[in-house]
Amino acid sequence: MMSTTPHPRREFLKRCVKTAAVLAAFPAHGSPRKKKDDALHIACNQYSGHVFYQREGKNFKNSLDAGLRDYAASGLNGIEPSFDSVEDIERLRPLLDKHGLEMRSFYANSELHEAAQAGQSMAKVVALAAQAKRLGASLVVTNPSPIAWGGTQNKTDAQLVVQRNALNELGAKLKTFGMTLSYHNHDMEMREAAREFHHMMVGTNPKLVTLCLDSHWIYRGAGNSSVALFDIVKLYGNRITELHIRQSNNHIWSETFGPGDIDYERLTQALVRLDLRPHLVLEQAVENGTPNTLNTVQALAQSTAYARRVFKTLS
Repeated sequence: MMSTTPHPRREFLKRCVKTAAVLAAFPAHGSPRKKKDDALHIACNQYSGHVFYQREGKNFKNSLDAGLRDYAASGLNGIEPSFDSVEDIERLRPLLDKHGLEMRSFYANSELHEAAQAGQSMAKVVALAAQAKRLGASLVVTNPSPIAWGGTQNKTDAQLVVQRNALNELGAKLKTFGMTLSYHNHDMEMREAAREFHHMMVGTNPKLVTLCLDSHWIYRGAGNSSVALFDIVKLYGNRITELHIRQSNNHIWSETFGPGDIDYERLTQALVRLDLRPHLVLEQAVENGTPNTLNTVQALAQSTAYARRVFKTLS
């Protein structure tokens, strides 16, 4: 009588195939890869909702339910919230499921250039990350605060060393529970030959500190220079885990993401050549001179649709 016990080698091979299939569903940096029949995953930063709501006389943070409803209505797949406290996370939790949105990343400010504040600031970010992971986040985006927001004072070399070491330490702490640190900058880090930005890249461990490429802040901080933007992609492109997406026309932020000053088709090609699939986060914003012709849903819907076209090869 033939045995009904499965052949050990055959079962081993079946397990290998199943394991490979599961691993293939996750990209290098841990975010679930979209299903083949899904649209390209596009998220939007909370800041966009804040500025678009603000010009309509509304407060996005105080209207999160309505805000997430508008994000979902615009065709977005997710939100990148900004967290100041664990209470912010708990408030968001039920709304993600309600509106069918994901949270693959979150943004948190940090103060890392002074040793006296760095430890406390890191502890706060780690505590936020531990809770945010329960909601699906795998990326922690932080922009170390300047000496003074809106000021012109630059950090000293000693302060940059403290900040660099703190970023490494923060990245190591987050890595212990499966989170990835993604360094973000604004225009002030590009002052003085971009010494702050470059030192945060050159001085940190790529295994601990990755890059959230905020293409427009780099472009603007370098004097509206595409040359500088694409040089940075060439230098640090293999560290990009997230892309913040904003466009301008004639150096003024446009109302929607579309054709403009930055060649996003070229940027997409550069990412494809590097075999990168970063998390895509819209951060379209408004400033003096930005057209005011669309409501929040209309502006985000147009931006989302264009982003899916221009980044389609990243799917």
